Amino acid sequence: MLKSNFSSCLLEAGTDEAGRGCLAGPVVAAAVILPQDFQHEILNDSKQLTEKQRDKLRPIIEKEAVTYAVSFVYQDQIDKINILNASILAMHRALEKLSRFPEFIIVDGNKFKPFHQIQYQTIVKGDSKYLSIAAASVLAKTYRDEYMKKIDCDFPEYLWRKNKGYPTKDHRDAIRNHGTTIHHRKTFRLLPEQLELPF
Repeated sequence: MLKSNFSSCLLEAGTDEAGRGCLAGPVVAAAVILPQDFQHEILNDSKQLTEKQRDKLRPIIEKEAVTYAVSFVYQDQIDKINILNASILAMHRALEKLSRFPEFIIVDGNKFKPFHQIQYQTIVKGDSKYLSIAAASVLAKTYRDEYMKKIDCDFPEYLWRKNKGYPTKDHRDAIRNHGTTIHHRKTFRLLPEQLELPF
């Protein structure tokens, strides 16, 4: 069973991102503060859930959370500052948008930068250990998937509705056959056998 809090603070925010390993589209982060007594039988790391389960959880998290926020950092900025910095920036922006300022922050992973001098703890696989990080992972994933389905309408040949921008065979085949789009991360190795692509 996932734990409620890492700290003894009432307003502990969990934060996580989605899309870090993708070849196209934004990295999306969410920050969530849940009530101390919040529980849900299926809430877990978003990667362990089906799309249907994530879609079911999203309105529950949004309704029950003390506060939540979601932030996007797009591919042009990812290319400028690198994906790690972009992921942390997205988390900071999500935390900044919360209607209640957190007293403590727990972060999925092992890298973070100080946010307004608030104490924080990085937790490897935190999205499978703490409810607020799991909730943030669900929001980040569902908002990002929704965005990728929307831009799929303009570029259907890349099959983003299905692969969500991850480096699948069909996505890489489409890059090979059609080149890149405005949504691709140009600093990423888009095709393993090519060092450079004509953009």
